[in-house]
Amino acid sequence: MTNIEILKRLYKDYTKNYLNKILLAVFFSILVAASTSATAWLLDPAIDKIFLNRDQSLLLLIPIFIIIAFATKGISLYMAKVIMINVGEEVKKKIQIDMLSSFIKADTEYIENKHTGKYISNLNFDVNQITMMLSTSFLNFFKDGLTLIGLLTVMFLQNWRLSLIAIIMIPLASITAKKLGKRIGKVVTEAQEKSGDLNKYLIDLFKNHKIIKIFQREKFEEDRSEKFVNDLKEKSIKISTVFIRATPIMEILTGIMIALLIFYSGKLIMNDQLSLNNFFSFLAAMMLAYQPVKSLATINVGVGQGLSAGKRILPIIDIKNLISLNEDKSKIDFKNGDIEFKDVNFNYLSNLENKVLQNINIKINGKKMTALVGQSGSGKSSLLSLIPRIYDPKSGSLEIDGQDIKNVNLFSLRKEISIVDQNVTLFDDTIFNNIKYAKPDAVDEEIFKAAEQSMCLDFIEKLENKYQTMIGENGVKLSGGEKQRLSIARAFLKDSNIILLDEATSSLDSETEEKIQKALDKLILNKTTVVIAHRLSTILNSDKIYVMEKGNVLDSGSHEELLNKSETYKNFYNKQINKS
Repeated sequence: MTNIEILKRLYKDYTKNYLNKILLAVFFSILVAASTSATAWLLDPAIDKIFLNRDQSLLLLIPIFIIIAFATKGISLYMAKVIMINVGEEVKKKIQIDMLSSFIKADTEYIENKHTGKYISNLNFDVNQITMMLSTSFLNFFKDGLTLIGLLTVMFLQNWRLSLIAIIMIPLASITAKKLGKRIGKVVTEAQEKSGDLNKYLIDLFKNHKIIKIFQREKFEEDRSEKFVNDLKEKSIKISTVFIRATPIMEILTGIMIALLIFYSGKLIMNDQLSLNNFFSFLAAMMLAYQPVKSLATINVGVGQGLSAGKRILPIIDIKNLISLNEDKSKIDFKNGDIEFKDVNFNYLSNLENKVLQNINIKINGKKMTALVGQSGSGKSSLLSLIPRIYDPKSGSLEIDGQDIKNVNLFSLRKEISIVDQNVTLFDDTIFNNIKYAKPDAVDEEIFKAAEQSMCLDFIEKLENKYQTMIGENGVKLSGGEKQRLSIARAFLKDSNIILLDEATSSLDSETEEKIQKALDKLILNKTTVVIAHRLSTILNSDKIYVMEKGNVLDSGSHEELLNKSETYKNFYNKQINKS
């Protein structure tokens, strides 16, 4: 994406909607330029009429005009900045909403390919760079550009020879700005990386706080945190240093220019080719022009920062999902709930060489319970994730009641599926809202019933605020078993036709597991159920059990059949019998 393409895109998608406000800011910028130029121009008659000719008729009038000019400049500058701040924040909001929408709709595999901290840095650090470019750099371009034009006009009207000497500074400043702009783009990209690293570390720090204490790694983490903060500090210093690098150059150029002007104007005055009032008016205009020239010299830097951020942000907004929502396709025609895998192969994009599933051909009977067993890493959870299309097979097909799930409306497919995962995900919200998440239009009675069916009542009733208890980040205030039961309550509330259970009782003690198992028996009654369980005691009554190893299905059958024909299954079973 070229810089021009980024600017066009930002204009088309974001700033175009605020063009009327931007034009109003430009109007106030014109007033700033006019009032600044008028201040310099008024020195000509002030010196000529009042100081040299002692004309008392203008003694009061010119100071009043100067006050009006400064008041106009101050108010106009305030209005222009307020308008552009609002525009910048509106654009920032829209970009962040678009990014969040992209994150929400993105394929799970895309989100998993980069650390959360990096995405947070994109959302905050990069968007702020674009906001600064739109609200500050563009305003300065109009305001200072117009002011410079106005002051140059005053200078040329006073003396064109002196003006030619003065404007030598402008191309020199432009060359400086161009070089700084190239440098700043690289430095800002590096700073964004360091900001992402710090965010990433911060998330890991909070997530693993208990582990840090248990393994007594506080000192190690303090040293690491200092390194992350220091790295970002170094990059921030570099950015600021590049920004102010123009200052000594501009000061030296200004000093040389003023020296030349004084030398040349002195000769002109001595030869009666320049009057004193013209010189002071010219000098005032030139000195006032110093600030806009300096500002314009650094605009390229601010724009470079924004464009650099745009190169990172726009691809996120433009994510093309591999898993289509199929909004224009027909809804799934759910009948018995038979699920069939046909020659399914699957691997993750992050590891193309390692096939997670290989030539899977299995049939899961509708309204029955089917179990998947195997060692960790055998592909069970990956297989389960293909059913609701969290991922798609790389080849082969997956059918429900004879319909390829790639060719049906995705919303209608997922509406028929509930999952209770071993890694329970909860929101930092109330118990009530966490259960209701599965069915936003559910009435209170449905939520209470789901909590009762999932055996949640025994711990909810003990809480001070009952259902309105805030459970903390990912349910940190609850035990593992309590979190698992809330997850099961969601499945009860959704009441879908396909139930996926991935180690649904893994976090429960024996007594609670027994209660939950009874609840799950009710949940899966007359529903297509696929269950992953390390405890074979929970799947003994499965209609069919598939034994998996290294992405392949080794054997299938009932519990009794597998004990007789599958050495792998028999070993699993004997190990658990011996443990108990």
